[in-house]
Amino acid sequence: MPEIAILDYGVGNLLSVERAFHFLEIPHKRTSDPVIVMGSTHLVLPGVGAFGAAIGVLRKNELDKVILDFARTGKPVLGICLGMQLLFDRSLEFGLHQGLGLIPGEVISISEILQGKGKVPSIGWKKLDINPCSESSLPLGGNRNFYFVHSFMGKPKAENDLIATYNYYGLQIPGVVRKDNVTGVQFHPEKSGKDGLELIKAFSNG
Repeated sequence: MPEIAILDYGVGNLLSVERAFHFLEIPHKRTSDPVIVMGSTHLVLPGVGAFGAAIGVLRKNELDKVILDFARTGKPVLGICLGMQLLFDRSLEFGLHQGLGLIPGEVISISEILQGKGKVPSIGWKKLDINPCSESSLPLGGNRNFYFVHSFMGKPKAENDLIATYNYYGLQIPGVVRKDNVTGVQFHPEKSGKDGLELIKAFSNG
């Protein structure tokens, strides 16, 4: 049986993520205890807010080291929304901030790319376009819809690390990234109805 650790670092959508696992009856713990995290089968890194503040909290509490140690075990890691962005090397959100470095690439502003051609933040339900050069066992394609709300996007360096995108005013925005055992989703699966719950279940069984 999986035992999911939902990392509690005071930033993000912890309650709604926890409720999703509770609804699916998947064993889980909301924790910041390194011992509990390392003893779990899976790690979920949620997050809502600004990159700089979030990575600062992780480093202050040395939870960045816990995430990196867990990832090195080869066990599955899932970053959600801001949690996905924290997986990258760095972010350019309100200055330059170093990330966890689990997925090579950087986090950049959507508005700077669109230059007034579209509304930011990007909010709403989106269908994903699957990258044929990548591999993932998560249920992402077909008629599935996922709920997004974000102003910055993670851009991986390697084509194979980009699992799926969605089209926003002609810009293909990364929706799912993956490097080895580390996966990031820009959308909120816990707010994406049955499609999101299906994804959480698939991650937990992986």
